[in-house]
Amino acid sequence: INLSLLITYPIMRLVEASKKVRNGDLNVKVEPMSQDELALLTENFNEMIVSIRDSKKKILDSYDSTLEGWSKALEYRNEETKGHTDRVVHLMMKSAEKLGIDGTQLEHVRRGALLHDIGKMAIPDVILNKPHSLSIEEQEIMKMHPVYACEMLKEIDYLRPALTIPYCHHEHWDGSGYPRGLKGEDIPLEARIFALVDAWDAITTDRPYRGAMAKLDAVQTIRNEIGSHFDPGIAERFLDLVI
Repeated sequence: INLSLLITYPIMRLVEASKKVRNGDLNVKVEPMSQDELALLTENFNEMIVSIRDSKKKILDSYDSTLEGWSKALEYRNEETKGHTDRVVHLMMKSAEKLGIDGTQLEHVRRGALLHDIGKMAIPDVILNKPHSLSIEEQEIMKMHPVYACEMLKEIDYLRPALTIPYCHHEHWDGSGYPRGLKGEDIPLEARIFALVDAWDAITTDRPYRGAMAKLDAVQTIRNEIGSHFDPGIAERFLDLVI
């Protein structure tokens, strides 16, 4: 029995490690317990996992570079918001960490922030770059951009967890937002945070049709919308971060 256990235990450890890898855990490492063929098998297993992990990282880095290219392409179409994406991604990451989002979810948040306006790629230039107020009909077309983002991204498994920001960041706490009129905590947390980030950047940077608000005025503007546009539970905590 002891001899059988001595032989099978290292094999069972490799089997358990293999199950973890199958479930997506690429941080597995099995320590060898002998100097025989099983130790060599264990060493080869560990090297294989390191190789897979490195390959996955290269693939994800390549995907992320592509996403950054998409966001830059959108900014080239809409010069008025140049630099907006970089700023909101940076602020969103700081805000998300402060408000309790961590781990892998932070990567999904970063990608969602990067692609938050990707649906505007489907909006005609005549509307996207109109230098003055949009008509009611044009506003309705513009409000379709979260839906277009959902249609563009929902079939990409890698991006599906990041979809909540592009799809839901124009929803309002009181249910008056779009595209679905979600209300309160039915709006995903990351989208509620991003709504604050997006609004803050919009009112504190120069636009062709108006100058940037002073910080104290911007704070008051946000506070005026708490409970209607913004989640009361996170708005003040967000403002603590930016003032």
